[in-house]
Amino acid sequence: MPTSPTTVRNKPYFKLPSQVARVAPALAATTNTWAVPDLCAAYNWPTGLAGGGVIAIVELGGGWVQSDIDSFFQSIGQPSPQITDVSVDGTTNSPNQNVGSSSDADIEVALDIEVAAEAYFAATGNPATVRMYWSQDIASAVEKAAQDGCDVCSISWGADEALWGTTAAQQMESAATSATQVGMVVFAAAGDNDSSDGGSTPANVDVPSSCPHVVGCGGTFKTATQETVWNDNPGQTDGEGTGGGYSTIFPPQSWQIGAPAPPANTAAGTGRMVPDVAGDADPNSGYQIFVHGSQQIVGGTSAVAPLFAGLFASFGTKLGFVTPTLWENQSDFNDITMGNNGFYNAGPGPDPCSGIGSPIGARIASLFTAASGHSASGQVTG
Repeated sequence: MPTSPTTVRNKPYFKLPSQVARVAPALAATTNTWAVPDLCAAYNWPTGLAGGGVIAIVELGGGWVQSDIDSFFQSIGQPSPQITDVSVDGTTNSPNQNVGSSSDADIEVALDIEVAAEAYFAATGNPATVRMYWSQDIASAVEKAAQDGCDVCSISWGADEALWGTTAAQQMESAATSATQVGMVVFAAAGDNDSSDGGSTPANVDVPSSCPHVVGCGGTFKTATQETVWNDNPGQTDGEGTGGGYSTIFPPQSWQIGAPAPPANTAAGTGRMVPDVAGDADPNSGYQIFVHGSQQIVGGTSAVAPLFAGLFASFGTKLGFVTPTLWENQSDFNDITMGNNGFYNAGPGPDPCSGIGSPIGARIASLFTAASGHSASGQVTG
């Protein structure tokens, strides 16, 4: 089975408010954070769905404790999800190894579980079933989750394409392709370092989100009254903001209807556009979660992948390769037209900052729930 080399230096894509450059007073006046149920309501989440989808979450480090999960769900008056740990390669749930560090992976793990499970509960009224896949290799974790029959998979770790290299990225795409063929939808964060993705040049995209069979998830700054591209360092290509751009490895995809062409004569990528979709990710409008016994505000595109994963798990099972359907139904998303991620600008229609936009949950549900009679399908180009 294909796996990407474990030497790829993937990192978790969460951001804390303390890591954010000081915002302008006008912006600070409008800043708010979100309880996850309120954010779901703001995105017009469906309710009363039958659900049934099993959520896989890939983690390369850190860990979780039941008391944090219970505290989070008690704070919003809901039952805790059912969580099962699965070790893919000997990696295990290992909390409390880096408490106090800004790179503490426990924060990523708590964010993933709590956002995905609450997004599911908001749509179904039932606790989610979550399986945590612990691995040093993303592709092998995706393969294992698909083999185990999971229905959606959330990945909040990654690195830019240059670090992965063509061979490993193609192997990641092979794992994602196989997963969608057996019915598992795969979501991945697009990165938190603006258009550079933390790379050595101003424009790079992130693996796994650039893989065509992965739904790339970008980030926005969302309040009750506005939503713009997440970028806390305007004018910089390597700041704190959403990843996005064009692949140097994967070709343009025919199902990315209306995707703008890359800039003329660019030295950056000219292939598949990333991201496909977007959602709230700015720590200044971040998510209220529980970790290490207390509430923490957390942002990052690593919140967007589990948000979509929980939503899609509520639609049912074995939806597979949903991305072409999403692109065919862009009116079911909020078009993000303002902002930039450094090298690229948002505008009307799809763009390499926010894809086709943030979710209008009930409309997306109508595409995939049994009542619609819809079956997701589509082909990748190249």
